[in-house]
Amino acid sequence: MIYFDNSATTKVAPQVLETYKTVSDKIWGNPSSLHALGETADNLLEQSRRQIADLIGCEQHEIFFTSGGTEGDNWVVKGTAFAKQEFGKHIITSSIEHPAVLNSMKQLEKLGFEVTYLPVDEHGRVNAKDVAQAIRPDTILVSIMAINNEIGSIQPLDQIAEILRTYPSVHFHVDAVQGIGKGIGKLLRNDRIDFLTFSGHKFHAPRGIGFMYKKAGRMLEPLMAGGGQEKNQRSGTENLPAIAGMAKALRLLLNNEETNVEKERQIKQKIYDHVVAQAKVTVFSDVDQNSSPHILCFTIDGVRGETIVHAFEEQGIYISTTSACSSKKGTVSGTLSAMHVPEKIATSAVRVSLDENNTLQEAEEFNCAFDQIYARFSKVFTK
Repeated sequence: MIYFDNSATTKVAPQVLETYKTVSDKIWGNPSSLHALGETADNLLEQSRRQIADLIGCEQHEIFFTSGGTEGDNWVVKGTAFAKQEFGKHIITSSIEHPAVLNSMKQLEKLGFEVTYLPVDEHGRVNAKDVAQAIRPDTILVSIMAINNEIGSIQPLDQIAEILRTYPSVHFHVDAVQGIGKGIGKLLRNDRIDFLTFSGHKFHAPRGIGFMYKKAGRMLEPLMAGGGQEKNQRSGTENLPAIAGMAKALRLLLNNEETNVEKERQIKQKIYDHVVAQAKVTVFSDVDQNSSPHILCFTIDGVRGETIVHAFEEQGIYISTTSACSSKKGTVSGTLSAMHVPEKIATSAVRVSLDENNTLQEAEEFNCAFDQIYARFSKVFTK
């Protein structure tokens, strides 16, 4: 089996799974309990929080645990809106954000907020000048993802951050779910970014756990009301085994980030060079430094994306259509639509997404399988 669908989810690392099992078995007290079992659990909770903070370069009290990227995005977008609505009801985002952001925006529009959806260019990137032009006196939030989950475009976060230095009261949120461990740490550590959201299952932690960086002093209304966990910001008994596992997964990921990124770029380049040479292939992902090292989106023109996915599956290779969240819905890629790609081409799009465990040998096997699949569908091209 060759697994090239890591942007959808990654396999839990063995060391992480061992940590999860150990914590579940030996440190099963509630961190909010006053007795010794609760204190032991709380100590591990804060140790995990401190480790994550150290790894991403922030203060321990600026890390909050969530159930994943979707909750984190919802929390920042809606929490900012509810906390700052007396100062304004205008929000800026891009037209290619993850549905967790875009659908949150749609909900807010129904509540009287106004959202500006910025266009992207042919490479799937926002123009920072468009951000500057969209800002108004009543703007309260700018939300721009770090790396697009469908084609891998890296957004100009540093340029946007510089623009927003002139507007210190405007929250700047970055969905970093696809960006962690992908060589853009310097971008993510920009001190003008107020919120970063992450999802553990994108870097070999269990599903259902994530974390958010919230800059100290920034206003954010809680969405989860209850017992007051996470400094009264996110109620609910903490998933300690998954949190401890996520802290370990992040350490393992970032320990060798530079080597892993270079490896992923080489694998991506090998596949890119092979498929781009075919006459009936359209490639939407770049291979330069403005594109992620791990995502490659392309089409075999005239063949639906799900058909291509299943053809590779027959060869023991697992890829996806452009987004795992929408693949079973049969919808056209929102990113490609925003890039004005014709629907008949966009419906053919598939995504290869890598991680540090993939190899050049797997890329060679993928290319061989691609040749067979391309030949099989060649009769479609003449119709």
